This record gives sequence, C-alpha cells and structure tokens, in this order.
Amino acid sequence: MYRFLLTPRWWGINLFVVLAIPFCVFMGTWQLGRFEDRVQSHEQAEKQPDPGTRRAKPLDSLLPVDTVTSGRPATATGTFADQFLVPGRELDDRDGFYVLDLLRTDGGKALPVVRGWMPGGTEQARKNNTVPPAPTGEITVTGDLQASESATSQGVNSAGGLPEGELGIISAASLVNLVPYDVYDAWVTLPASGIGGADDSGNGMRAVPAAAVEGNGLDLKAFQNLGYTGEWFVFAAFVLFMWFRLLRREAEAARDVALGLVPDPAATMDAVAGSTAVTAGPGEPVGTSSGTTPRSG
Repeated sequence: MYRFLLTPRWWGINLFVVLAIPFCVFMGTWQLGRFEDRVQSHEQAEKQPDPGTRRAKPLDSLLPVDTVTSGRPATATGTFADQFLVPGRELDDRDGFYVLDLLRTDGGKALPVVRGWMPGGTEQARKNNTVPPAPTGEITVTGDLQASESATSQGVNSAGGLPEGELGIISAASLVNLVPYDVYDAWVTLPASGIGGADDSGNGMRAVPAAAVEGNGLDLKAFQNLGYTGEWFVFAAFVLFMWFRLLRREAEAARDVALGLVPDPAATMDAVAGSTAVTAGPGEPVGTSSGTTPRSG
C-alpha cells in the first residue's frame, strides 16, 4: 500500500521534508538564542550600578565601548585642538547644538569631547561669537563614555552638506577626513562640573546627559527575535503536517484501489490504449477506424 513512496514524485517530496524541517528548527533555535542573549544582557545591565556612581577609569581601559562600559566615567589627559559644532540637537525640547572639541592625548589620538549644549543656531552663535573657547594647556577631563553615533542614532544629520567647522555625526568615521590625526572610536560628554564644560565660568552651556545604552534591554527587537522563533517552529510543524496529510491521502487512495472501490487509474489507461489498438484495422495507424480512408497529402 505504501509502494508509492518509492516513486520519483515522493522521493522529491521526502527530500524536501528532510531538508526543510532541520532548517526551520535551526533558524528557530538561532532566533531563540538571540532573544536569550538580550535577556542575559538586560539582566547584567540591571545588576550594574548607576554609571554616575562608578569610579572613573582611564579611557583606554574602557575601550571598545560596549553595553557595560557605555555611560561609565572615563578620564583622558591632553590638550584641546580642533573645535566643531554639532547642529540639530535638542535638549529639554529646545533646539540647539553641541560644542565639541577634540582632545589630543599623549598618544597622538584625539578624543571627541562634548563640552556642552547651547540653544539656537550655529550660524548666529558664530556671528555673535558666543561659543566659548576650549581651555588651553594640558588638562585632564572626566566624562561619560559614549559609543560613536551612526546614521540611525537620534538627532544625527547624515545628509551632509554642513558648513565648515560643523559635524552631523559624532564618530571617528565622520572625523577621519576633517582632521590630520587619528580619532578614538568613542566620545565623552562632560558633566556640569567638568573642566571647560557646562556651567564653567558662566559660559552659557548646559551639560549633555549620557545617552541610554542601546541593545541591552528587552526592547521591540528582542521580542521580534522571540516572534521569529515561533514562526520558524510553526513552519517546521506545518511541513510535517502537510507531509502526513499527503501521505494519508495517497495511502487511502491506494487502499481503495486494492479493495476495488475505485478503478485503478493505471489499469484504466491501459484498457483505453488496448481498446484503441483493437479498433484499428490491419496496416492502419492506431486511432484510425477501418472504415475511414486516410486522406492523401
């Protein structure tokens, strides 16, 4: 009754099922692992103390920036060099810009330092010369460590076309062609009490709070991974269900033929072919009756 499983058609069906089910299970397991990693990262972040209460550490010991080191106080020593304004940044629902200075460290690399935020536009600020200059000489700054921004970060201007001395994205990639020295793939934002930062000698700047750490919580993307897990397992179950359903239908059809409940399709076709051959006369092609004279060309 199950001899139909040896037909080429069923060989193809079985091969598809054998490959599809393990693939769906693998993809579902992978998505589940991604979700579990996010849960573990969230739990680790919950156990960490507030970044503002941690002791400051040297910058190099906190690199590269990850979900654990992001927001932690970092210290660096050097001299301020080039200054850039970062327009289009909001603070407390007010439009303004960041004041960013590059701190050249002893190793030669520069650390982008956001000294503070100022309201209004950059053009007016430059015209009125209201942007406070950075302190001179060698200094040590302590600020909250941040990862480089990307095109999807909040508030960034990835369109380009900014005037000279302005920056759309705070990242090493955006600064590499603007300055003749290497730049750290990170930046810090100074607190209100930072040297040369906001509220220093009444310079009109306000401290920029550290951004929330991305990718360490149970956000929408984490639950998307969980949803994809369910989808892949459902696909695997659906493939198996359809295989059993098709197998059962074929088996029932074969049983009905064996019991004589329905005619055998193969036997019926043979009978039709034989009947056609018998009705053909001697020397006549099959399908031409003996009383019909073939038409000449």
